[in-house]
Amino acid sequence: MLLNINNLSKTYANGVHALDAISLEIPKGMFGLLGPNGAGKSTLMRTIATLQEADQGTITFGDINVLQEKDNIRKLLGYLPQEFGLYPKTSAEMLLDHLAVLKGITDKKERKAIVKALLHKTNLYNHRKKKLGGYSGGMKQRFGIAQALLANPKLIIVDEPTAGLDPAERNRFYNLLSELGEDAVVILSTHIVDDVKELCTKMAIINQGNVLFQGSPNRGIEQLAGKVYRKTIAKEEIPEYKERYTVIAEKFLLGKPMIHILSEQDPANGFKSIPTDLESVYFSHIFGGLQ
Repeated sequence: MLLNINNLSKTYANGVHALDAISLEIPKGMFGLLGPNGAGKSTLMRTIATLQEADQGTITFGDINVLQEKDNIRKLLGYLPQEFGLYPKTSAEMLLDHLAVLKGITDKKERKAIVKALLHKTNLYNHRKKKLGGYSGGMKQRFGIAQALLANPKLIIVDEPTAGLDPAERNRFYNLLSELGEDAVVILSTHIVDDVKELCTKMAIINQGNVLFQGSPNRGIEQLAGKVYRKTIAKEEIPEYKERYTVIAEKFLLGKPMIHILSEQDPANGFKSIPTDLESVYFSHIFGGLQ
């Protein structure tokens, strides 16, 4: 199955252009949608999930017209939004069973087997009787994935799934998401570069409702090779360097500012070329105007 997004636009009543004629082709596997907060990622995810209307454009998933055949796509969809509510006084097992009924899994024996399998898959089985209000952030996210997988979806959307998770929980979540991409189209919407670097073979960078890059992470890195330089400078020099160079990142090294710049040629002046990584690709498109 292939998800095709063509010329999709959305402007809110306050005049914000959330999506500006976005076109993307998303194959089976893990697809990273990378962009800063406010880039339009959540608007795009909600539109694909049939939770809001677009002003123009089309979305197709295989033979399904997503914007016109909402009931058909919902049968194939698993969605983990950025923020989702849980009943804090209900156990994971009970709520998952209830959600399975709402998903149309009415056979009690079948439902029990599915719930048990998903609790094992998300490593929550030993905590199945525990009230959700006592779950950690990572456990809640894993429960969110469990409910998203109830109907064996072929299109899975996860919106900012690792924000706020500690490194151990993030690694557990990475392992879980990587398994899902073997049998479905999985869209990972995030502003965390490491999420995409760890999981995705295809990606897109969007900002202010526009697609700035789409392709493989390796392609983005190859295109930028030899064009990123760094230099440690004094804090008071930052404004001057920003005027003279295309500064894509500011960091600190031993308490001193270190800038990364984008340049087609060796800028000399004490700058050193550095290996390109996905973070450099992201910053170059977002802050460096790279097309």
